[in-house]
Amino acid sequence: MRIDHFLPRYDIMARYETTVQASVKRTYAAARHLDMRRSTSIRMLYRLRGMPAKGLTLDGMIDTGFVLLADAAGQEIVLGLVGRFWTPSGYLEKVDAAGFAAFHQPGLAKAAFNIAFTPLSDASSRVTTQTRVYCPDNTSRRRFRRYWMLISPFSGWIRKEWLKIIKARAEQGP
Repeated sequence: MRIDHFLPRYDIMARYETTVQASVKRTYAAARHLDMRRSTSIRMLYRLRGMPAKGLTLDGMIDTGFVLLADAAGQEIVLGLVGRFWTPSGYLEKVDAAGFAAFHQPGLAKAAFNIAFTPLSDASSRVTTQTRVYCPDNTSRRRFRRYWMLISPFSGWIRKEWLKIIKARAEQGP
């Protein structure tokens, strides 16, 4: 998986998956145009965190600070983010795809997530999403782990909602 290139070592990982009764091509298209505004719970969680509403699509996430690390049609989409996620502002550090893998500044954490596609047949596929976080030093690792204890259920909820939205849109057809 391409996420392995960008974040092979990590301190935290969460993975979710679903089976979709649609081709990988259609499932990828549904994921690439993921519209999280379809989920009341995601809109509410974004609002609570103070995240902009325009970040409720993959392209919107890129516009608000995420970096597109890889986009291999029908295989995997990978996005990344660097910051102090445990602080109220998140203190996001601007990096590009080339610099993401090499970034190891103490006091910050790197997060990557993917949406990956596996064909099961011509008319069905498996979609997985994986979130990984790496902290290069003990202080940021301790701070992030405390933060993760609080937010991991909500992060998981968001990822599960993504999968529901992708599944519904792909199975709905064009």
